[in-house]
Amino acid sequence: MDEVDRIVEAWNRERPDLDVAPLEVLSRVSRLSRLLDKARSAAFARHGLETWEFDVLSALRRAGAPYQLSPGQLVGLTMVTSGTMTNRIDRLAGRGLVRRLPDPADGRGVMVRLEDSGRVVTDAALADLLEVERSVLKVLQTGEHDQLSHLLRDLLTAFDPA
Repeated sequence: MDEVDRIVEAWNRERPDLDVAPLEVLSRVSRLSRLLDKARSAAFARHGLETWEFDVLSALRRAGAPYQLSPGQLVGLTMVTSGTMTNRIDRLAGRGLVRRLPDPADGRGVMVRLEDSGRVVTDAALADLLEVERSVLKVLQTGEHDQLSHLLRDLLTAFDPA
């Protein structure tokens, strides 16, 4: 038994009129999310990064050479407000991890480019993160990884506005 089993058992005892079956899945997802956030934060911290910094830097890294995106594109990829993104870009630029450049397609716009130092730290943090995440997933049997991935994708699509 885990903590979720104990919670479900208690609710079944206290509220037998309710079907608490959703808790068996979603409470575990919620708890797992919190534990993964801590593990991810620790992996990033080993490289001097906050989680939000990795989010922005990795979005730029995944864009491919020349590793640049507009602030609007970064907003869409990281799901934060434009004001928050402006602050994040300022802070990353202050650390020399990104640089603002004029947008050649729009004289009034800017592009955010990943600097070499940002690429190096992002690549190292990603490698560390993947080791942490592999260690979490090692409890799954052959085939369960893909099955769980598909099931979680199905759940996430319930929140996808597209």
